[in-house]
Parts: sequence; C-alpha cells; structure tokens
Amino acid sequence: MLPRMATPSRVFLVTGGAGFIGSHVVERVLALGDAAVVVDNFSTGRRENLAHLAGHDRFRLVEANVVDGLWAAVKPAVEHLGPATHLVHLAAQTSVVSSVQNPVDDVRINYGATVHALEYARHNGVQKVVFASSAATYGDETEMPIAEARASAPVSPYGINKLGSELFLHYYRQVHGLPTTALRFFNVYGPRQDPRSPYSGVISVFVDRAVRGLPLTIFGDGTQTRDFVFVEDVVRAILAACEQSGAPGPYNVGTGRPTSITDLAKAIVAATGSASPIQHAPSRAGEIVHSYANVDAARMALGFRAEVALEEGLARTQSSLAPDPSPATSAAS
Repeated sequence: MLPRMATPSRVFLVTGGAGFIGSHVVERVLALGDAAVVVDNFSTGRRENLAHLAGHDRFRLVEANVVDGLWAAVKPAVEHLGPATHLVHLAAQTSVVSSVQNPVDDVRINYGATVHALEYARHNGVQKVVFASSAATYGDETEMPIAEARASAPVSPYGINKLGSELFLHYYRQVHGLPTTALRFFNVYGPRQDPRSPYSGVISVFVDRAVRGLPLTIFGDGTQTRDFVFVEDVVRAILAACEQSGAPGPYNVGTGRPTSITDLAKAIVAATGSASPIQHAPSRAGEIVHSYANVDAARMALGFRAEVALEEGLARTQSSLAPDPSPATSAAS
C-alpha cells in the first residue's frame, strides 16, 4: 500500500469526473490545491479527458459504477488522500430519448445512484454535496425566463428522476442534516463535449460539422431558443455551491440570455470561417420551443454570474477540437 500523503485541506469526490463537465471540475479542484477522487464507469466519460492528470499526487481515478455503491470502490483512494470533504455528483445517464426508451434504467442510474451518493456522504462526514440537476425538471414551461419558483412538471423519465433526486437531497438535508445544493444546468457546452456522442449538445455537433464544411441541420424553423452556458462558468457555479454550508437551491445555472438556433448556427459558421450551408428538417414532436433561465437566485445565493460570452465560448470550443476523420452525424436543434 502507498504511504498516506499529507492530507489536503479539501478532498473532492467527483462522480462522473471523466465526463465533459466533470473533467473540468477536477482540473479546477487540483488547480486550487485541493485533492480529487474521480469515480467513473466510462459509459460516457473518456479516459483521455483525464490522461494529462495521470501521476498527479492529489488525484486518484477509480473505475466503478455509482449504482453499485461507493464505499469499497473509493476506500483505497481516500485512505491515501484523506476522507472526502465534498461530493460533486455528476454521474448520470443524460439522454432524454434513452430515458423514454428505457425508464427502468434511467431510474436505476439517475435516481438510484443519487441515493447511493447521499448515503455515502451521510455516513462518511462529507461537508457538502452538490448535485447536477437539469432544466428538464421544468418540462414544457412557456413563461420566460424560467425561475426556480415555477411548478416543476417534467415530461420525461430523465426530468422526473432529476426532480426526484432533488427531493432526496431535501430529505437528507432536513432529516440527516447533510448540507446539499441542487444546480439546474441549462445547455452546457465547451471543450471535451464529444460531437460524435448520442448525448452531445447542438453546439459541439454544429462546430464539428462547420469545421468540416458539412451542412448544419436545424429541426424546425430555427426560431426556438436555448440558454447556452460555457462549461467554465458551470464549474464556477459548482465550486461556489461547495463553499456554502447552506444555499440548498435548486438554482438555475445559465446565462439568462436566449439564443435562437438560427442565430447560433450563423455564429458558428462565422466563427469557424466555414462555408457550411444551414438547412432545415421537420420539427421533432414534443420539442420545447423556448427555454432560458432566470438566474437571479444563483446570483444572490452563490454570487454566481456567467462570464463567458457566446462568441468567446464558441471560439474556445472550436480551438479545442482534435482532428478526427469521422464527422458528427447527428442533426441538432
């Protein structure tokens, strides 16, 4: 067994830490001088997202599935680095379509894993749990911008299980005194979002296709709007929540600014200097037309405000793309 290192002041246990958002969280944690234990089963996370951290003395990577529990999996890592002080629960099945096709799996992964994470935190003295929830908890909300006080009416198993997980956070906070915060992410984008993944967002798909000169396909007329928030801003919101012993949320994490899909496509074509045509396909049944966040609560409770403008975020996303001969084939809306 490796000798136990001098215990850092904070040890972050990050589930899903090899994923798009999680790998950025881990980088920031280490940059702050803290330690990070990543738990990931690599169903969607990628080893290359963390390859540059191999050998870091304050970093441990554990290949495991949260739905099987955390105790045995992370025991060697926390024995070496010290007990987890913070738990950032990002591990999830993130496809709404998959949740509709297989709701039982979605319950097991997105609901059951949250309870496993909370149980670990309760029994091991974790000081704060931050949970990645979703704007999908709101359902077909029509009044914009969307505020947290609105009644939640999710229209997919994914949204239902995120909302159910939020209720479990409330239970553990009220009954067991475990400090928790739920953050409702809007449309997160940035480097390491895999454009060839079925879970990918519209920006990573569009950027990938634009740099290849391939058509950008919009479902519907393109007037639908979304709130696109850069991953670096999302990381700042997560760490701001970790600093608070209170502030349970839920809090929206977005920019508070709507962007139409047509404007997005045009901005990506301009940013990449691409000749890609913009084309349209029929609207998809059940698609939400407009969605953007009221961000007042996060600003007041966490001191959080998104700082990266869309143009800057697109440029940074484009510059991070590695050459790959296989283009992203998904059209997006």
